[in-house]
Amino acid sequence: ILLLMLGILLSPPLSKPVWSVTVGPVVTNPRTGFAIDGFDPVAYFTGDGPLQGRADYELRQAAVVWRFASEGNRAAFIDHPEVYTPQFGGYDPVAIGRGVSVPGNPMTWAIVGERLYLFYDAKARAEFIEAPRRAIEAAQRQWPEVQRTLP
Repeated sequence: ILLLMLGILLSPPLSKPVWSVTVGPVVTNPRTGFAIDGFDPVAYFTGDGPLQGRADYELRQAAVVWRFASEGNRAAFIDHPEVYTPQFGGYDPVAIGRGVSVPGNPMTWAIVGERLYLFYDAKARAEFIEAPRRAIEAAQRQWPEVQRTLP
């Protein structure tokens, strides 16, 4: 609950999309180049939730820098980036479903269908959780057009 509250209180960082070789555009912090603000994308799946990655376990793909909490998490990501990369590159799927690109907050997240989704705020997450299939389908329909609007 504390993490969720922090996610609600923290506004998403200024971010920009960077095109990843494997999955398309990924939200990155323009100051650091970190995807999901340096949080370990694999840790969400291991039960650790949002866990800050370490400089010792970095991976660079194109202009995107991913950080991990352990070498094992880094290796898992290398083997299956399509599984661990946040869906829609870390953009909020509820906003995408409305035709808008809004970066997700790494502290406001859900795993549905063995995939990670990040949300702008708790309200968007709650709307998604209420009907995830509908939200995902709407986002998938809008995603090609939303991608064209990214810088």
